[in-house]
Amino acid sequence: MLSISAEDFLFWKKKQLSKGGDKESFAVLLECLGGISTSDLNLISINPAGNLYLKQNLESLESIWNEHLLNSCPIQYICGITFWRDLKLKVSNKVLIPRSETELIIDIVCNLFRKKSEKLFFVELGTGSGAISIALALAYPLSDVVATDIDQDALEIATKNYLNSSKQSNLRFYCGNWWSPLESFKGKIDLAISNPPYIPKDTYEKLPKEVKNFEPKVALLGGEDGLKHIREIIHKAPLFLKDKGWLILENHFDQGEKVKQLLIKNNFTSIEIVKDLSGIGRFTIGRYK
Repeated sequence: MLSISAEDFLFWKKKQLSKGGDKESFAVLLECLGGISTSDLNLISINPAGNLYLKQNLESLESIWNEHLLNSCPIQYICGITFWRDLKLKVSNKVLIPRSETELIIDIVCNLFRKKSEKLFFVELGTGSGAISIALALAYPLSDVVATDIDQDALEIATKNYLNSSKQSNLRFYCGNWWSPLESFKGKIDLAISNPPYIPKDTYEKLPKEVKNFEPKVALLGGEDGLKHIREIIHKAPLFLKDKGWLILENHFDQGEKVKQLLIKNNFTSIEIVKDLSGIGRFTIGRYK
């Protein structure tokens, strides 16, 4: 570990942020590679006395930050790690970087299923890094969780993340498109969750280059109107959900009402559009019959 005075470190930090970039990305760099947590940063900002201990020297961290600023590659991909809820996850350009707003999905589930002692059956369609499924498996240790993804590379990352996050064995991974790997589970699922590709084609073309140039297109683009995959998931959901089973979908900021109508058309009830912390209708949930 390398020692540096807190005062010198804060001066260096201010210099790096003056070059550009955002504080959140810089915090990821410091925590992943520098070994300095957000709580450490808050403490030294209040009381900049004493020393800090770094895993890597400032020159090395500065070089990585400069690389991030130069080519706009997400810092999570450069570090190979991201943080989501209380999970530390491996990521690469084979998977979408899980967003902080998606964390609310777990809170929605916990409001629907309050008894952690129940043995339930949860499914996630399009798991990517595995963030949602791993958090569910940890929150409901007596329940079974199955996660699907069309990309075997993504499933390898998700599996590693699960093994690194838990000693449990209540999460399984299946390769295939949406519901297709789940034929043997028809009518058995208490809850299905998906954060599918939902970006409309026109919007996708205008995405920031740090997203469009680096994150997997297959995890973002939802067809002409963004609803291509959501339609398929909703249409087939009644075959797989139990009676009174729930479906939770993340959608684009302006798609909530359209998703709600699709759920109504497919015989869902108790439909609700749930807002994220920014007040955007980020999730649409419904109960089958």
